[in-house]
Amino acid sequence: MKKVMLLTGAGQIGMAIARRMGYGMKIVIGDKKPENARAMAKTMNDAGFDTVPVEMDLSHRASIRNIIAQAQRHGDITMLVNAAGVSPSQAPVQAILKVDLYGTAVLLEEVGKVIAPGGVGVTVSSQSGHRMKQLSPEEDEQLACTPTEELLKLPLLQPEKIRDTLHAYQLAKRCNEKRVMAESVKWGSKGARLNSISPGIIVTPLAIDEFNGPRGDFYKNMFAKCPAGRPGTADEVANVAELLMSEKGAFITGADFLIDGGATASYFYGPLKP
Repeated sequence: MKKVMLLTGAGQIGMAIARRMGYGMKIVIGDKKPENARAMAKTMNDAGFDTVPVEMDLSHRASIRNIIAQAQRHGDITMLVNAAGVSPSQAPVQAILKVDLYGTAVLLEEVGKVIAPGGVGVTVSSQSGHRMKQLSPEEDEQLACTPTEELLKLPLLQPEKIRDTLHAYQLAKRCNEKRVMAESVKWGSKGARLNSISPGIIVTPLAIDEFNGPRGDFYKNMFAKCPAGRPGTADEVANVAELLMSEKGAFITGADFLIDGGATASYFYGPLKP
């Protein structure tokens, strides 16, 4: 039996983190598109990693429980990397809430029940959660603590309150950040840690879709006017994950790390200010 990393979302950021942290482990790769999970598994296995692909739908609890059960056949789950999700250009409002908000909350809850002592998780959120106006303390607490099966019934998540897919995405990512805080307390009772990473514009196939989509000019303007003057790379996100998932991050849990080249700073206090 090996130590197991559960990786959800077969994209560039997830793979960069898995390559950084998953050597010597069994890496179970879940994705809604099995061909994506298989392609990543082949790439990593050809590079000396030990991976197995599994079809998984983040929006269904039964599917999440299934991949956890499959992972446990190989050993104790000691690492979770959640990089699954859909973007504002890829999906309608309800799908974004079901996958990015509800699905992430269920995944953190279910893995938290079985994470091994000393285990660690990171979930990939987004700068978008930092970009919307502040919610009330009551709303933040609702996002953090509402039982998962009641989350989508919250008043602030009803269709008439949500302007468009970007607003839905921002709410989902705000929820991820608050959920990580609440779940980290539960993970802590098992001697495990949980954090989130909020990347800005990172060059991935998904981001290239966005550059070529209806908001392409918006994104290009964003990285041109952020202090870094460029988009980021998946490996730079993996640098942060390496800190959070290694012993160097032993005192970090329940935190969110913004890695966006300063775009959020520019949005509030610089040339990106609306």
